Amino acid sequence: MPPPKDVVKIAIQMVGAIPQLIELQQSKPLASVLKDVCDAWSLPNAERYALQYADGRQTYITESNRRDIKNGSILRLTTSPDQEAQRLYTGIQSKNVDVKTDSLKKLAGLSQDVTFAQEFISRNGLKQIYSIVEEGNDTGEMLAHTLKAFTELMEHDFVSWENLSTVFIKKIVSYVNMNAVDASIQQLSLSILENMVPTSRLLFELVKKEVTLDRLLTHLQATNAELQLKAMALLIALLLSATDAERREMMDYLREKNLRQFIHKNIIHSSEPLGDEMAHYLYVLQSVSLNLCEHRMKTSMDPYSQEQRDLLQSLRQTAFESESEVPTGSFSTERRRSLCAKEFRKLGFMNNSNPAEDLRRAPPGLLALDNMVYFSRNTPNAYSRDHFFEELFCICIQLVNKTWKEMRATQEDFDKVMQVVREQITRTLSLKPTSLELFKTRVNALNYSEILKLRQTERLHQEETLAVPVLELREKLKPELLELIRQQRLLHLCEGTLFRKISSRRRQDKLWYCRLSPNHKVLHYGDVEEGVQSPPIESLPEKIPVADMKMLLVGKECPHTKEKSSGKQNKDVLELAFSIVHDMEEYCLNFIAPTRYEFCLWTDGLNVLLGKEMTSERTQTDLDVLLSMELKLRLLDLENVSIPDNPPPVPKPPSNLNFCYDFSHAEQ
Repeated sequence: MPPPKDVVKIAIQMVGAIPQLIELQQSKPLASVLKDVCDAWSLPNAERYALQYADGRQTYITESNRRDIKNGSILRLTTSPDQEAQRLYTGIQSKNVDVKTDSLKKLAGLSQDVTFAQEFISRNGLKQIYSIVEEGNDTGEMLAHTLKAFTELMEHDFVSWENLSTVFIKKIVSYVNMNAVDASIQQLSLSILENMVPTSRLLFELVKKEVTLDRLLTHLQATNAELQLKAMALLIALLLSATDAERREMMDYLREKNLRQFIHKNIIHSSEPLGDEMAHYLYVLQSVSLNLCEHRMKTSMDPYSQEQRDLLQSLRQTAFESESEVPTGSFSTERRRSLCAKEFRKLGFMNNSNPAEDLRRAPPGLLALDNMVYFSRNTPNAYSRDHFFEELFCICIQLVNKTWKEMRATQEDFDKVMQVVREQITRTLSLKPTSLELFKTRVNALNYSEILKLRQTERLHQEETLAVPVLELREKLKPELLELIRQQRLLHLCEGTLFRKISSRRRQDKLWYCRLSPNHKVLHYGDVEEGVQSPPIESLPEKIPVADMKMLLVGKECPHTKEKSSGKQNKDVLELAFSIVHDMEEYCLNFIAPTRYEFCLWTDGLNVLLGKEMTSERTQTDLDVLLSMELKLRLLDLENVSIPDNPPPVPKPPSNLNFCYDFSHAEQ
């Protein structure tokens, strides 16, 4: 007989005592539950105790999170948060180095819990942390625990970063700027500064002044991947918090210091694989760099600006500097204008007499002029390797000239040529070339004749799929292929997936595994250790019968995402969250998928188990791929044969039937 709806069967441990097996009534106040547990062990002062999970999680059980306790959970009796906060508050002030270090280590671990953090901060505990950092000279284990504890406490947002003193900040900066200091201390210091920068203009200016770009470049060249990551995170935070002028100045300096080479050599092609977080930072860095072009792109040419007019004239002079000089005399001015107009027309300007008018349109505005001037001054044989955008323009403008000749185009064909060039560029970029050199090689190999072949192939494919008989065959194949996708989804669930524990914090290292039994009747799940990839079903203690599954919730419908509606990180979590509502008590098993791919496969598989349609975008993608492959195989013998939309007409009946076999003659 199942327990009542608000009762959970659990075990409670205590060092040196036999565990208690109790039925926890969720409607009973937690203080009363603790009183009963302490009485059973003859412990006085029950208010000095609290419950935590026994699996190593330093999370206190409170009235707000007690509903997360599941049947079979193992808890342990421990010191209450207020008692522990007071003990550690005293411990970190001890004159005994060992006691102080041990207290700081425990503080760093317990500070992840919001209840404990609130108790410790309410005792003015952060002031003691400030003192240890500001007044101490230690750069070893004690400092690492101190910085870790400070970081964890600040993440709960009980205290503003703007309350930090200048002395404290400069001390943190000094750890970043030191050469002989442990890498873990530098990582924590960089992380603290990264969180500090976006909170106020004053903190941004202070960090920008104290931590130079040269120092960050030094960290980006380190062999420690985590140190590289934290340095890149601080660099991105500084760039995003800077004004447009400051950002341009910083990017110009980084370009001069060959930042692209550092990234290419020490990060992209290092022995360590490129993680998702670093890949995101590199994407943001590239976006920041390209966005600096936006102002010039939206600025029209000023016909009264002598500087801009000189740049425009330099284009003509560079292109035709070997031409003979313009003759002088009574008609020299008129002849000079005529010759200049002729030369600007050769360069492709529409308004030959006043080429500045061509640059009045924004976009591309002055950005077009900047790139043309760069191209005229820097030939392909003399690259300046750090001007990526301009170098890309040089490759593409030469591609325009090459394609123009291949198409034997005239002035009237300009738009057609540009359409082909756009297609050459987009097709090449879709191949994700890893360098400018590779992009140049591939885009030039994709000449006009190759574009025509690709267009012809795609057109034939489109025509065959649009034919009525082909559409009918496609619909006929759908049920069979959908069943194949269903079986693949269930097979993936049987193989199982490693999930991370759900937490309100940014970082959570606890893992659990979930997999479907081979007979598709039970979901098995349980906690696993780091490094375990595919644990056997026997090692997963928890299970949910598929028959008890009631519904699948996704995104904002999930109970563990109800309060996560803002912020980029929370939006990412919402896209990967799903929950299984099961049994009569309407309990939920909550998931955060590691990737969008896993989210699609798991939600599809669970919908199959519930007898519902698969709804993820991956289903449509897989179905399209399978249909395309199957159609090509079925129509292989009909290649280059046009398929009519309508069946051929039935022929007229013959004038006589004399060709029929006469059975009477056969009997004779």
